[in-house]
Amino acid sequence: MASLRADDVTVTFGGIRALDGAGFAAGAGRITGLIGPNGAGKSTLFDVVSGLRRPRTGTVVLDGRDITRDTPAQRARRGMARTFQRLELFGRLSVRDNLRVAAELGSRRREAHRIADDLLERIGLTADAGTTADALPTGAARLLEVGRALAGKPGVLLLDEPAAGQDAQETLRFAALLRDIAADGCAVVLVEHDMSLVMSVCDQVHVLDLGKVVAVGPPEEIQQDRTVLAAYLGEA
Repeated sequence: MASLRADDVTVTFGGIRALDGAGFAAGAGRITGLIGPNGAGKSTLFDVVSGLRRPRTGTVVLDGRDITRDTPAQRARRGMARTFQRLELFGRLSVRDNLRVAAELGSRRREAHRIADDLLERIGLTADAGTTADALPTGAARLLEVGRALAGKPGVLLLDEPAAGQDAQETLRFAALLRDIAADGCAVVLVEHDMSLVMSVCDQVHVLDLGKVVAVGPPEEIQQDRTVLAAYLGEA
């Protein structure tokens, strides 16, 4: 059962502040949304949390331990996994082998085969087990990337626009998968532009605008927040 916090995170690019004292908290067994317009700093904040970028100020705390200076590999060993906006799959390997390779990083080979088969069923890609990853449609490829992240049995799962390219039915199935992952005790953090998905699955939503958190609350409150409507939805 993991928990994650990022506090007072500032990142600058030249004279531009991509993040300005931003942060969020994510609890075990909950889905936390991180939304905002393009350029708000969502992926940059994910880069800080996952160790790909060192912040100018701020801290990242996992299960009460300060991991701000930990490498991405150290964070992964502590139970953090992440997906990216740009698909990062082994394109020439089959769907099953993508999952198996990920599982072998922390398991014996025989166990990795079992984990891969279990994940195929969980993410709904059993019928595509022998298909090469680069032959999958985008929505299915997104599911495979989530499956690979799950292969390490993470306590914290960071998902960067995982529903991009999914049709309406795929998104519905994906929402059920997210709830299932959280029900296992995983802390799920979701960056996503599909507002219907965010509002239907998230327990708490943080809204970023110009590198700052401008609103925090449950979905029903966020949808009525005037600051959010102005900053994110473009309404006065």
